[in-house]
Order: sequence, then C-alpha cells, then structure tokens
Amino acid sequence: MHHDHLSIFVLLSVIVAVFGSWTALDLFQRVRSHGGSDRLTWLAISAVVMGSSIWSMHFIAMLGFDPGSPVSYDLGLTALSLVLAIGGTAAAFLALSRGQSLQRLAAAGTAMGVAIGVMHYVGMAALRMAASLAYDPALVALSLVVAIAASTAALVAARRDRSAVWRAGAALVLGLAIAGMHYTAMAALRLTPLPGAETPAPGAPPLVMAVAVAAGTILILILALGAALYDRRMSVLMALDAGGAGYWELTLPDRTLIASPGAKALLGLPPDRPVSQADVARTLTPDTIARRAASLEIAITGDHDHDMEYGLTDGRWVRVRGRLFRGRSGRPLKLAGIIVDITDRQRAYQELAASKDRQQLLLNELNHRVKNTLATIQAIASATARQSRDMPDFKERFEARLIALSKTHNVLNAQGWSSAQLRDLLEQELSPYPADQVSLLGPAIELPAEDGLAVGMVFHELATNAAKYGALSRAGGHVDVTWSGPRDGEVALTWSERGGPPVVATRRQGFGSRLIRMNIETALRGEARLNYAVTGFSAHLRFRPRSG
Repeated sequence: MHHDHLSIFVLLSVIVAVFGSWTALDLFQRVRSHGGSDRLTWLAISAVVMGSSIWSMHFIAMLGFDPGSPVSYDLGLTALSLVLAIGGTAAAFLALSRGQSLQRLAAAGTAMGVAIGVMHYVGMAALRMAASLAYDPALVALSLVVAIAASTAALVAARRDRSAVWRAGAALVLGLAIAGMHYTAMAALRLTPLPGAETPAPGAPPLVMAVAVAAGTILILILALGAALYDRRMSVLMALDAGGAGYWELTLPDRTLIASPGAKALLGLPPDRPVSQADVARTLTPDTIARRAASLEIAITGDHDHDMEYGLTDGRWVRVRGRLFRGRSGRPLKLAGIIVDITDRQRAYQELAASKDRQQLLLNELNHRVKNTLATIQAIASATARQSRDMPDFKERFEARLIALSKTHNVLNAQGWSSAQLRDLLEQELSPYPADQVSLLGPAIELPAEDGLAVGMVFHELATNAAKYGALSRAGGHVDVTWSGPRDGEVALTWSERGGPPVVATRRQGFGSRLIRMNIETALRGEARLNYAVTGFSAHLRFRPRSG
C-alpha cells in the first residue's frame, strides 16, 4: 500500500506547530519571572500549551494522511500520546528553569525531542485501518535525531531572550523540528495490507478527531496568550504599586474610567469599587476640576500629553500623566498613564517659597533697621558735637551714647529682634549702679523692636543724668521707676529721684532733655513731662507702643 499527504494539511500542521511553539516559549518567560507555586503554575501552563500544540500538529497532519483505506483512532492511545507530549515538554521546561548550563540545555533538548518522537509513534499506534504498520529503523533514528537537535537549538535561542525576533526564530526552529520529525517518521512508515480486513476497528473518525483537536488547541492557545497578557499587566501594576504609583485608563470615545487599586487609593477612593469621572471630581479642588477638563480635551486631540498636578480636597497633591493611544487606523483608543503622590514635594516647594519670603522680609527689615540706626547715630553725633566743650568731652559723651544703643541692641538680639521687655531695658541701663539704689516696679510689658530702641535711648539719658547730676551721683541717692499699662494701648512710666544733690533748674534745655522728648513725643507718639524739683528730678512719660 502507498500513502499520501495533502499539502494544505502539511501547511496547516506547520503553522500550528510554529504558533504553538511561540506561545509556549513566551509563556516560559513567565516561569523565570515567578517563584514558588506561581513558578510551577506557569511551568505547567507552558508544558500543556507546548504538548498540546505538538499533539494537535500530529493529528492535523494525519488528517491529510491517505493510506488508501478508511482510518479511525483508538481513543485510549490517542489520549496517552497527549499525556506523553505534555509530560516530556514539562520535563524539558523544568530542567531549563533550574539552570541554563550546557548540560541542562542538552537534557532539556533531549527530553523535548524524545517527547515529540514518543508522542508521534504512540499516536501512530492508535491508528485503526486495514493495514499493518512497520518502520524503517534508520529513518526512525533520523526522526529522533532531528527532533532532539532542533529542540535543543530552539531552547538555546529561547534562553537568550534578547527580543521578540529571537523568540520568533526559536519558535520557527522548534515548529519546524516538530513538523520535520513528523514527516521524517512518516517517511519511515511501511504499510502492509491485512488479508480479509476491509474496514478498520471501531474508533473516532479522522475528521471528527481533527476538528476537535484543532478547536481545543486553538482554545488552549488563546487562553494561554490571554493569561500571558494578563500576567504582564499584573506585573506592571505590581511594579507601579511597589513604586507608589497607580495606573489609569480613559477609554474612547465613551470616556469610561478604569483605575488600578493603587490609583484609587492615591485619590482617596475605595480600591475595591468601580470609579467614575464624577468620583474623581469629588476628590479634587474646584480650580483643579476646570484645569483637568481642559488638559484632558487637549490630550484627547493628540496635541499634548496629559500632565498636571491635582490638588485634592484632603490637602494632598498627586501628579497625573497620560498619553493618547491610537489604533492602526489612527482612531483614538484610550488615554492611559500613571498617578503618583507628590504631597511631600509640593509642601517642600511651599516651604521653600515661604522661606524665601521670610528671607526677603528679614533683609528688608535689616535694611530698614540699619538705616534707622545710622540716622540715630548721625543725630547723636551732631547733637553731641554741639554740646561738647572739646574733643575729649565729645568722645566721652558720644561713646557713652553708642554703648547705650549697643545695650539696647543686645536686649533685642536676645529676642531675635522681634520685641523687648520694658523691664529688661531698664535693668540693662541701670546694671552698673548698686542694686540698693534702684527700685523697679511694674507689670511685664513687651515692646516692638523699633519702640525698644527709642525707649532704650530714653532710659540711657535718664540714667546718665542721674549718675552725673542726680540721685545716683551720691551713695545715699535712690531712683524709683514705676510703670503701668498698657491701658487702652497706653503705657505710663514715672522716673523719680531722691537723696541726690539739690536740683538747679536751668532755662537752657540740654541735648539729653531734647533726646527724651524727641523719642517719646515723636517716635512713640506720646508725652514727656520733666520736673526739676529741688528735692529731686522726676519724669512722667506716656506713650503708645506699636502693635506687634
């Protein structure tokens, strides 16, 4: 008997073998990227797909087999051939997954090649027809060599995993190996008619077997590819979650929003519920809603990517980026992108801006105070020069007043130039004199820095006058300073001296008196009454400190 093969089934069997090999090798990449039970699951899926594609290739090719008599198949042996194909492929993938040394590659290639060969010959044993089967031993050996060599070459190419081109090449080599082995083995087949056998034993008809095998295999391949795509998607989502980012899609043209659990959590939405445009809008500040709508419209036209920062109602900030994806026809399919939390960065920017504002304010304040201090020193120098008898006298007076100004600065520095306590200013000026000659009584009153400078100069003039001409010039003299307020924003202070030399009134107003009046009446918008009673000098001061 002779046998024949229809070319359409030869081509179809080769296509199925190549496509199945591509799918199986692509799935095998998932084995490398997983561990534990997930690794074994993907290895099993890869083996099922590879074994099924080898098995289906065989039976699709056998659909074109015409021995010249009716053919049917034994279901038990047919099923056994499938189990052997899957088992041999699983052994090959398992060996390769545990290492890629030359020894393991050789073992994996041998396991896969033998699996292809054994599956073929068991599948041929399932044939039921009016003829006996025999094989040419040389061609049988050659078919196994072809299967093992091509399988090993395919696995070598697959392990490089450089690009889709390498995997395509590996799938082509492996698919041709399966087909090459099949048709080499078929060339080894020798059919001998059986006398008196006109019909084969009962079994599945070839057409029914081929259609069922093809449909089942296509379904397996589609499911396997879907699983691979799903796994890739989940890997990307897990990587985004690990990096604190979320994924989102806006399908077009219906504008349905899809978001990963991480993206929902970043927006403050429940991760386990569907999300809508209205849900997102409720989490945004009013100005963000308008800017987001405008940015999305521009992104949908394809002019620019969607890239903006969302202010959330809970005070946080997120950055959302997305890009338009089109189909082959150019029709917009979706906007897709990521979302990340930038609250810390936004707060850092705000703190930096506030710091710059504070720095500028301090510089302006420093410039203002330096100008005021220089103007005060200029006024002191000019007035002291007019009142001095000679240069030594000028030097003594001028230095004393500069030291007083410096002491006031010391009090202000201790408070960061924000304010000064009235009592601290008095204690600083009266510290050189015996404590039993000074009495201070009054509540705590805090003066702004600029008012502190003016009051400090007044206290210096009063203390200097008392030390030179008044109560502090004698051991028995005494200075009483009392104050009250602020009442209705006004401070009242009385400086009284007793026990000093008799006061000699003079019509001529000295610089000290003018300086006191200038600071109280002009700088502090108050009133200064100086009393030169014979029993002791006194000063009654009233002024309104600036607020803050």
